[in-house]
Amino acid sequence: MSPVETSKADGAAGSSGERRVGIDELLERVREGYERIEAREAHAAARAGDALLVDIRYAALRERDGLIPGALVVERNELEWRLDPQGSHRLPEATGHDLRVVVICDEGYASSLAAASLHGLGLHRATDLVGGFQAWRAAGLGVV
Repeated sequence: MSPVETSKADGAAGSSGERRVGIDELLERVREGYERIEAREAHAAARAGDALLVDIRYAALRERDGLIPGALVVERNELEWRLDPQGSHRLPEATGHDLRVVVICDEGYASSLAAASLHGLGLHRATDLVGGFQAWRAAGLGVV
């Protein structure tokens, strides 16, 4: 059972008999399913060719703050379709289920939910960047 399904199955019940879970608890649960990555480690992994950095921030944030060189930009609402190695709309970079994907959002929240969703597609090495793009930039790593 996924963390989302588990949240429906246990605890205090709402009007439909399902437990109400807040976003903080949901984030904690999904993050227990994988090891998150820090900015410098993600940078090194991408440079070594061991990770695909995927920026899911929306266009206004990318325009305001810039881009991580070499990161693949995939809007959040297209992520699963573009990275599913078995999908008919996959990108060429979606080479297999062993692909190490590092999902990057602005501050490291939406990316956690996105990484969990990729795990559901069998991308077992998917993770997300702790602190998101803002942590990348604060670490003094490249931005264009």
